[in-house]
Order: sequence, then structure tokens, then C-alpha cells
Amino acid sequence: MTTATQHPLVDCTALAKQSSPNRVSKMASGLVGSEILKIAADIRAMIRGGKKICNLTVGDFDPKQFPIPVKLKTEIGKALDKGETNYPPSDGVLELRQAVQRYYERELGLKYPVESFLICGGARPAIYGTYRTLVDPGDKVVYPLPSWNNNHYVHQMGAIGVKVPCTPENKFLPTLADLQPAFAGARLVCLNSPLNPTGTAIEPGELRKICEGILAENRRREEKGERPLFLMYDQVYWPLCVGGTKHVTPPELVPEMARYTVFVDGISKAFAATGVRVGWAVGPVDVIERMSAILGHVGAWAPRAEQVATVALLDDPAACAEFSKVFMAGVTRRLDALHAGFQKMKSRGLPVESIAPMGGIYLTVRIHPFGKKAGAGAPLKTNDEIRRYVLDNAQIGIVAFQAFGAPDENGWFRLSVGAAGEAEIAEALPRLETALAALA
Repeated sequence: MTTATQHPLVDCTALAKQSSPNRVSKMASGLVGSEILKIAADIRAMIRGGKKICNLTVGDFDPKQFPIPVKLKTEIGKALDKGETNYPPSDGVLELRQAVQRYYERELGLKYPVESFLICGGARPAIYGTYRTLVDPGDKVVYPLPSWNNNHYVHQMGAIGVKVPCTPENKFLPTLADLQPAFAGARLVCLNSPLNPTGTAIEPGELRKICEGILAENRRREEKGERPLFLMYDQVYWPLCVGGTKHVTPPELVPEMARYTVFVDGISKAFAATGVRVGWAVGPVDVIERMSAILGHVGAWAPRAEQVATVALLDDPAACAEFSKVFMAGVTRRLDALHAGFQKMKSRGLPVESIAPMGGIYLTVRIHPFGKKAGAGAPLKTNDEIRRYVLDNAQIGIVAFQAFGAPDENGWFRLSVGAAGEAEIAEALPRLETALAALA
């Protein structure tokens, strides 16, 4: 075995830290880092300084608040004990593809051939794979604002992003009237429901209209021999619907959409298993086969033991239901407490609003004390100044919609409950009320 003493030390520190122009690709040099990570750095610094922060920024789960299902944890251990540590098939363990197939038929009423299922390391590779499989440089990709990371994937593909701003009147969700003007010449439409960052979900009637619009566009293209328009339907939050919201899928409403829809999904959000890294794409066989080849070269498969464990979980409806009952009760209580707190502050004349949650782990709120100031300080003019004021004076971390591509300085923010306890939220709301009331 080689030891450190057999090699003379070469200090590469100074050379490794040198930089100069043109050392990386144009794509890499122009790729913007995560805006949310920048905010997280602020919060970590305050925590290191001894402050107690109610962190409503991360789209993740604190295992102390929301542990993964006992069944999943147990089965991962069993799989490791059995030696399930070698490479899985690049398209996923067959038993898991079949288990997801059964899961979709049982829970969503969708029957697909097993060849339509591709397992990957979480939902992100499924999104990347969809873009890489369908979009060429210069192609148009249509997506709503706000939405999660579409701008970054568009940049990586060298595509042209067609941004569709959405309004609070429509719960920040796109309508056919919003999207259809961008269909001509587009290659991909991206929808996410329930939506990150808003926690709102598309209504069945509007989704049906959008699907019919895509099909009408594709019928025109088919007559001309042109490439079709596809829909990427990110439904990774679908089991987290709240408040009577019913999740719907494009093929459920308009079956012909199965030819043009690629689903993005996984266990990350449904089972609080973000770090377990088991996701999948589901769609037309010809698309999934090519996506499998792409992701196989990337090595984006999920770990084998976790795949084997997920088979056992998905094939146990009783265990899934038992977990979901407790899990969703906790998520719902947190969302409801935040929404009620903001509505109470609004009734007292404070400059806040909130939209009733429909799904996911997010609440959309508006905090808009623009022009007001604390003491002798400067008036608040931007979302980031409001974010910073809330963090410094109420010890609450929030994320502006600008982190999700929305450009306007209008006071809309995402609040995430995955890493916050109920007691933390209860303590944080009065601090926010006090901080806002102090502005003049």
C-alpha cells in the first residue's frame, strides 16, 4: 500500500489558486451559481455568530423534523448487508422500474410500458436529461416565471429561453393564453405542479387547455413534417397536495399527450428523501431510450442499494400511506400556521400578503414595506433589502422570487417549511410582526 512518506510533498496551493481568462468553456464561464446558496451563506454566518435563525429558505427536509420512512431506512440497510453495492444498470434496476410502473398505475391511473421508465440519481438528472435529449442549441424553451432553474438549464443547452411572467391573480401559474403565443417554433414547454417556488398547483381545466393547445400545435407541425413540441411535466411534489387540491396529469386529461409528455419525479419530496437520490423520468419510449444513453454516459444513476430499497417501499402501499399521513400532517400544520400568521398581520394593517398553500412545502408571501425605513436608516427599495431586514431583525430566512427568475422588485418571497419546526415558526411570526411594525 502506498503511503504519504513515499512521495515528496509538492505544494500545489498557489498554482491551483491562479486564474486567468479563457480557461473554461463559454458555457461554464457564463453559468450563474445558485442564488439560494448565497442566501444560505448569510444564514450560516449568523448561526456561527450565535444567532438563532428560523430558516425558511431551503427546499429540503431537516431529518430531525421529517425523517425518511422507517421502511426505506430499514431496506437500505438490508440491501447493503446483502452486498448491493456494485453498479446498477444505467437505466435503473429492472425491479425498480417495474415498481414505479406499478406505482403510477396504482396511484395516478397511468399505465406505461416498462421501457418508459428511467431511474436516475434524483429528479435533477431527469430534468437535465429531458433538456439534453430534446433541445438543440438555438432551440426555444418556454417556461413560466417564477420557476426553478429553467434559466440555468437553458443556458447549459445553448437554447433560447422564452420567459412567461405569471401573476399573483393566477397564483403565479401559467395559462394557455400566457403560453400559446410562444408555441410557434418552440421545442419544449416546462411546467411544474405543485410549483416550486409558489406552493400552488395548476387547475385541471387550465392544464387541459394547455395540453389541447400543444396538441393543436403538433398537428400543424405534423402536416409540415416539423419536429414536435414536447412538455416536461415536473411533478416531484405531487403527493404533497394540501387543502383539497387534486393533482392531475396531462395524459389523464388528454390521453394523446402521452406522446409528448416527459414526467420528472422521484422519492425526494414525497418521502422526505432528498439525500437518498432516487428519481425517475417517464415518457415516450423513443425519448426515454435516448435519455438513458445520455445519462448513462454521465453516470447519473441512483445508488444500487437505495434503488433496491425503494422497490420495497413503493410496493408496500400501507407503509407509504402510513408515512404520508404523519408527514403531510406536519407539513400542513406548518404551512397553515405561516399562512394564518401572515393573514393576521395583514388584518392589522402590516404590508404583507400570502396565497393559500396548495401543495409542496412552500408558501408564497408578499412583504412590501417599500419606502419605509428603520430608524435613521435608508428606505427599503429592493427585495434583497427586505430579505436582509427580515433576516437581521426577525431572524427569519426567506428567498425572493428573483432567485427563481422573476425580475420585479415587488416583495414576493418563497417560504419553505421543510427544515423548520412548528415551535420555531410560532416563535418567528411575532418577531416578524414586531420588525415590520417598527418600520416608519
